[in-house]
Amino acid sequence: MKTFEFSTELLPGLPEELGLECLSRLPYTAYRLASRVCHRWRELLQSLDFHYHRKRLGYTQKLACLLLVFNSGIQNGPKNPGVSVSSSYGIAVFDSVSQSWDRLAPVPRYLNGLPLFCQLASCEGKLVVMGGWDPVMYDPVTDVFIYDFVTQQWRQGKDMPSKRSFFAIGACGGRVFVAGGHDENKNASRTAWVYDLRTDEWAELGELSQERDECEGVVIGEEEFWVVSGYRTESQGQFDGSADVYGFKSEQWRRVEGVWEPGRCPRSCVGIGEDGKLLNWAEINPGVRVRACGGRVLVTGSEYGCGGHGFYTVETKEGQNSKMENISAPNEFSEFVHAACYAEI
Repeated sequence: MKTFEFSTELLPGLPEELGLECLSRLPYTAYRLASRVCHRWRELLQSLDFHYHRKRLGYTQKLACLLLVFNSGIQNGPKNPGVSVSSSYGIAVFDSVSQSWDRLAPVPRYLNGLPLFCQLASCEGKLVVMGGWDPVMYDPVTDVFIYDFVTQQWRQGKDMPSKRSFFAIGACGGRVFVAGGHDENKNASRTAWVYDLRTDEWAELGELSQERDECEGVVIGEEEFWVVSGYRTESQGQFDGSADVYGFKSEQWRRVEGVWEPGRCPRSCVGIGEDGKLLNWAEINPGVRVRACGGRVLVTGSEYGCGGHGFYTVETKEGQNSKMENISAPNEFSEFVHAACYAEI
């Protein structure tokens, strides 16, 4: 951990350690304003060392970031004349401590809605949005966007190496891992890449043991990236029961059999239990579709088969039944959720 040194006092009249303690306790919502106080504060609040300092002290805040549909005007897509589209994608943020909801500002390149079916990941206090389909042309895109919760601004990252849809994604230690999915011709992929937020560069990983379209990604214990299930090009919809696991230390893939129910889609249902092993949220409650972890788990889905979608928190403990508690959400945020992750700020 870096030792912070300042040529001027952080807070006049207070020892450096006490000034740092006070700033460490600031809520993330105050960062943008606090950054305008002086250069020293801005430099501190925007540094990775400060992020990890807050994390070590337990002062970080965990936010659920949800890709959901917001109602918008009706338009016709050029590839689908006469077909009305009355919704657009945006990012909603839920703070479980304050029970507050907010919507992030739109990406400058997509002011009328994010790419359809884009993927979310978060690391080191930033939200990453990747891929998806152009909301007007419906073509796959390689765009990468990063939202900084400190500056409350978007920036564009280096494009993905290739077009892919419905791929697995996970993040750890300043890096975002992607694997599987399919290309613009619906050919399933077995390739994998890693994106480094600090250098804005992509690096290719070794190939998966097989093609995995519509697979699901999850990071376990900050040690491994799991690519769960999926199907081959010639086996459309026939979801596999295996997984490919990438070890961060070994930098190698290994195949694990029998970790998922064959035939069941893993999208938005894969989670991590108290024992650190994979679990299927749909087995806890069949209505669950999307989850965002962080302390207690935020899930969204239907309370019963044909019911409307809502938000719930669930706490799972070994040997105990999981109990779901309803969360009140304004109508603006009560639409279907397509992807989710949590950001630690």
